[in-house]
Amino acid sequence: MISEIKKYVFKKGLPHEFELVNLAELYTNYFDDLTIPHRADFYQIIWFKKGSPTHIVDFNPIKIQPNSILFVDKNSVQCFDASEPIEGIALLFTDNFFCKTDYDTKFLRSSMLFNDLYTISTIEVHDLTPIFTSFFNLIETELTTNSDNYQSDILRNYLQNLLLLSERERQNQNSTQINKGTDLECVINFRDLLDKHFKEQKSVSKYALQLNVTQKRLSSATLKIMAITPKQMIDARILLEAKRLLIHTTDSVKEIGYTLGFEEPTNFVKFFKKHQTITPKEFRNRF
Repeated sequence: MISEIKKYVFKKGLPHEFELVNLAELYTNYFDDLTIPHRADFYQIIWFKKGSPTHIVDFNPIKIQPNSILFVDKNSVQCFDASEPIEGIALLFTDNFFCKTDYDTKFLRSSMLFNDLYTISTIEVHDLTPIFTSFFNLIETELTTNSDNYQSDILRNYLQNLLLLSERERQNQNSTQINKGTDLECVINFRDLLDKHFKEQKSVSKYALQLNVTQKRLSSATLKIMAITPKQMIDARILLEAKRLLIHTTDSVKEIGYTLGFEEPTNFVKFFKKHQTITPKEFRNRF
């Protein structure tokens, strides 16, 4: 039986798929769950007000500065620091909550906070503490009132403004910038498809067909935005999942190969060694 990285879905029974949680209380109540690798099918905006933990997101150790905000995309494998006490607040929400129109979907999928293709987004709050505090207080106040026909729209508007403020501050803090436009939109759509089908679909031509673009157009977009080809993006996505499964599950190398769509275990081993210079077993033992 193939094991899985623990995946959490959004809490049932709330008026909206939108929640504000206290980090210290979350640590107290779910410490053992948070400090092992896990996924969530929702977006997370985590404001670390106190503490300097090292937060792990998809093999990237992120040294958190006090009074900073981390943006974690849905389905990322993450792990909270077990050795560092923290205080703060986390805002959790789903696509179902935010994406009510095509504009909402495009806005969220083009936000560099969750879709920076180079790094995990963080911002240091600094002088903007009163403004961010105000937004979170408005959200908390609205969540404590009785739900009505207006509440969802009000919360979504607060969230959108919070994201816009965060993205502007991210740009001001000299993060890597990516020009928004048709190339970025094409790459994000490609990445969305890739996330859904990388295990069984590894052909660039099939992705281009589904995206209704030529292979040349897709290649032009990925080279401009990512400086790599579509094939390299496909290989990178397979490799990321292979690392996740090798480190965070007890599945055999053979089982992981089958899970990732390799009909022969030797083909998976050759693929992994080509990109990592070591075998899957050596990688697992090393980490």
